[in-house]
Amino acid sequence: MKKIIGLLLGMVVLSIASPISISADKVNRELDEEIIYSILVDRYNNGDADNDEQVRREDPHAYQGGDIQGITDKLDTYEELGYTTLVLSPLMENAPDGYHGYWVEDFYAVDPQFGTIEDIQKLVSEAHERDIKVVMEYVTNYVATSHPLVEDPEKQDWIKDDQAPDTSWGDNVVSLNQENPRVEEMLIDAASFWVSETGIDGLKLHAADQASPNFLKKFTKAMKEIDENIYLLGDVLNNDIATADLPQGTGIQKWDDPSLRAAIVSTFSEPGNAVADIYEQQEESDIGLVYVDDQSTKRFTQVFSENGRNALTTWSLVLTYMYMTPGTPSLFQGSELPMYGSSTEEVQEMVKFNSGDPDLTEFHNRISSLKKQFPVFSHGDFELVGSSGAMSIFKRSYDNQTAYIAINNGEETEAITLTDINQDKQLRGYLHDDTVRVGDDGGFKIGLSRESAEVYIVQEDTGYNWLFIGFVVAVFIVFIVGIVILSRKQKRKSV
Repeated sequence: MKKIIGLLLGMVVLSIASPISISADKVNRELDEEIIYSILVDRYNNGDADNDEQVRREDPHAYQGGDIQGITDKLDTYEELGYTTLVLSPLMENAPDGYHGYWVEDFYAVDPQFGTIEDIQKLVSEAHERDIKVVMEYVTNYVATSHPLVEDPEKQDWIKDDQAPDTSWGDNVVSLNQENPRVEEMLIDAASFWVSETGIDGLKLHAADQASPNFLKKFTKAMKEIDENIYLLGDVLNNDIATADLPQGTGIQKWDDPSLRAAIVSTFSEPGNAVADIYEQQEESDIGLVYVDDQSTKRFTQVFSENGRNALTTWSLVLTYMYMTPGTPSLFQGSELPMYGSSTEEVQEMVKFNSGDPDLTEFHNRISSLKKQFPVFSHGDFELVGSSGAMSIFKRSYDNQTAYIAINNGEETEAITLTDINQDKQLRGYLHDDTVRVGDDGGFKIGLSRESAEVYIVQEDTGYNWLFIGFVVAVFIVFIVGIVILSRKQKRKSV
């Protein structure tokens, strides 16, 4: 009898369940369609202990053992989480303890702590098999004080007398004179070597806000001549720089945007802040790389946890905003777990893969699948269409497709009624399978519980699925009748 009841219960569960099924087919992506995962190679994953010559795990300022093989070993994880582009910290050979990649001693050699050029080629090849692109951070402003050109009397005009950058690694570098044609030629030639020899899909120029705009123009032009589809991104050293002050007309496709980052972090660091505040900052942006932390900032999880916010709840809100609104989302390694950290040493700890949250992993997969499935989330127009308290609704439109992103960052339930939707339509929710239909007043009322989000696509109103509802009712009737009959048989046997 127990087996039969179990079978009947299974039929009921299967009939009621309505899981979201979102295709994630491969596409010829543009930069706006990417989801970036940024990796500090030495602090990620040790896949080959034979590279560990300089590793001193007790010293947070020394190599810790992460390498190229460790990244290759995690490719299936990136695919599961929906990441489409990896941005790796510089791979060039560095001075001792140059784990971050900014103390370049040889622009044409792979740092032996990370592996070989064959390891990079293997990584790129296997990433491409999974439709994942690989971008490398490339240093153009600095070389290590131990670089051979520093002591070369014939190359003293290659170096500027600038003050060292005020960073944890700045004392061991000198600035290159990018206005010198020979320096320009060297940097372009070295970049061409990496693109041609490894097959990487792009470069992220380290501290590009500190570079000569004229050099950037020439550099990006030369790279586009090598590969017209290459990605050229701009890292920003000055975290206080305003969006409007980022260099323009340089050929950099997308920049880190510290001002937008500050707005997102400030809004979601605690409940009750209006989501509309981010929109005001985003209107001023050129919509570049959308991020909340990196290797030089306090981890976002640390920021909001100090205010008592739940990790799954807060990351669900933030990822919804980052993935569904304009710009290219960029996540720093460990955010998917998530990891905590305030100091540079804590932020740059090796990734703790055994500390992940399965529910957060599932949300990463779901929200990334939405971005891949619906082009409107990558290319659509963007406008704020309603706010109430800390809740806001944004509208995106593209190629006859319309979407609404609703986020409630408040501590109370909120509702907003939309009136610009045809009454023969319905709003299909894809995060929580919510459906909104026109009300008696002709509007579409979207209600969200505290600290929650939903993403809607406008569809034809199909009405209630009476055939399905009838089927569910019939299954329940069969289930109940079955139990009654089985119970009577059991009683007769016992008599």
